[in-house]
Parts: sequence; C-alpha cells; structure tokens
Amino acid sequence: MRTLFSGDIGVTYGQFYVVSDPENPYGDASYSPRAGQTTGLCGAAVPGYLFLTSGLHTGPIGCTVELHGTEPEPDESWEEITEVSFRPVTPEVSLELWAGDGSFPLALDMVDHRVRHCVSGMSEAVERELECLDGLVIERHLLQFWPAPPAPDRLIKQTSTGAAYWHDLARKEPPPSTPEERAEAERRAREAERVAAEDALRREWGGRLPTERLLDLRGNVAGLRELAPHLLHVLDRLPPEGQRAAARWAMRRAYEEAGLDGVDWIAPALDAVEHGRPLPPPFHDRDSVAHHLLGDPNVPDTTVPPALRWQTAAIRQQFLALPALYAAVEDDPLQAAVDALFAAAVTYGSDYGTLLAEARSLFPGEPGPATA
Repeated sequence: MRTLFSGDIGVTYGQFYVVSDPENPYGDASYSPRAGQTTGLCGAAVPGYLFLTSGLHTGPIGCTVELHGTEPEPDESWEEITEVSFRPVTPEVSLELWAGDGSFPLALDMVDHRVRHCVSGMSEAVERELECLDGLVIERHLLQFWPAPPAPDRLIKQTSTGAAYWHDLARKEPPPSTPEERAEAERRAREAERVAAEDALRREWGGRLPTERLLDLRGNVAGLRELAPHLLHVLDRLPPEGQRAAARWAMRRAYEEAGLDGVDWIAPALDAVEHGRPLPPPFHDRDSVAHHLLGDPNVPDTTVPPALRWQTAAIRQQFLALPALYAAVEDDPLQAAVDALFAAAVTYGSDYGTLLAEARSLFPGEPGPATA
C-alpha cells in the first residue's frame, strides 16, 4: 500500500474531485457525474473524473488517498462505504478542490482501477458546522485505489440520512447516453442547425435559397435583395448576354428618370455603353463627372423620397443615377445587372415599384425552384 495524499482539505458546496484531464477537468458536462449509478457519494459516470460529496457544505475535512496492489479488506468502522470504477484519461491525475482552491497530484497509472470511498462523520459535521467553520475537523474521507477491471458501482454500507439522500438522487438520474447515442444527438443537432440556417437564408432571399454565385456577389446585392429578391434569382438564371442587356436597360432607365439622358455631354456615354465602346471623357474619371454634374446649369436638380428603409432623407436623383452607368460596364455581367438595377431603383425613390414591375415584364424568367 502507498499513501498518495493525506491531510485536511477545505470543501466548498459539499464537493471535491479527482481529475485526470487538466484541459477538460470536469469531462462531459452534458450529463450528471452520477448518471446511471446506484450510489451517490462518489460520482464516476464521466470518464476520468470522480465527483466526491461531503456532508459538510463548507469547511475542513480529513482526506486520505491510498494506492493498493490488490483489493484491501473493507474496514467496517467507516460509516459510509461505496465502490466505483475509474480509469485516468491522462497521466496528470490530481485531487482538486472547488473553483481551483487547491490541487494535489496523485500518482496513478492509466489503467482500470476500483475505488473504495469510505466516509465517517457526515451527520456530525453538519450538526456542528459552525465549529467546523472555525477549523474543527470532524468529517473524514478515505479513497482506496487498486487495479481492477470495470464493474458496476456498489453500496457496501450506509448509516446517515445525508448519504441516503445522495444515493437516492443518483438512482433517479438516467444513465449516460452511449457514444452512438451521443453521435446521433450531435448529428441531429447539426442537421437542425443546417435547416434553421437554410430557413433564415430563404427568408432573407425571398423564399428561395440563393446559389453560391449570388452569395459571392459584392456591390449592391443586399440593397436589391431588400427591394426585389425575386429579381435577383431571375437575373442569376439569365445567360451572360441577358444579364448585360438587363444592366444596360437599367442604366438607361435611371438616366431617363433623372433627366440626364438629354444632357449633351452625357448622352454619348450612354450610347458608348450600349454599343460596348470605351467611355468618353469626362466619364473615364468618376470624380470629374461629379464635378460636371454640379457645375452644369443644364443638369436637372431633383430629389426623390428614399427607396430603402435605412435612408432617412431625400437625395438628389442625378447622383443616385450616376453609378448605374459604371455598374453597366462591370466585368461580371451578373454583378453589372444587379448594381445597375439597384441604382435605377433608388433613382426612382419611393416609386421604385414602377421600375421593378417593368423589369419583371422584360425579364420574366423563372427564378428556379424554392430549394435550388
């Protein structure tokens, strides 16, 4: 026999522990450490972990931990005696106090052990708790380890009502789930998360799952999704030439609505986009175009009520329309269609429904099945 620990320790909340995994000291917290047991003073349901219960809520108790080569004879002088099985999950085994108040290493090999937990003084310690708080040690615990194959927990002796309470509580605990049951529960949880995420995505995208292509879009996809999610799916299913045509149509509508299509230095740029030619000056420099808009008295100056919920004030239509031209020449035809149609919609302001109704009639393609 070898004594691994002997001394007085301070318990809190009537508990202390044997821990063998410093990275995960309390093991699987999804079920009780007494789950499936018939005894309750030494919870051993969690692999590599023992949950030890004292009668005393707070104060000092005596504790001894022994390692035996074979099963020792039971000492009937102890008031409470139970047995459980235990196997360390790492070599770093220790006796631990609540909330890290103390840690005492125990030299145990990573083999199957039987553990006999003996207790005396549980009831007396409760009755004299104030004296224990002043340092009196009444309750004592003995843990005896020896190599032995796994076996069910066993109640050898019970004398106190406190011990009877914990044994009864353990018997009411359902047994821990098997590894297969836990794997199935995790699979169901992942599936539920996937379904919930898909449902949220459907709601966000007008009742249909977006394609990866739509999810990868940048620019103003979120804005158009707020106004017309159905059209996003339609645009996504158009061929590239159809997407480019939609972009140029939206550009033209934006500039017509803002009264810019008849401005002498703007009309050539619209014509260049529609025929696939390079943009003429000053449209090669976007900042320069903005200055021209501000400085040309022939450019209309109108505002519209906002189209989007987050817009709080009316904005000048001509600046809302300007991005539609640059959107229409983007390299990606789907991105061009989305950004140009959004620019046109906000140019119409709160009357954007008129534009979108026309877009639906011109580009009536089916958005695809709701699960696509």
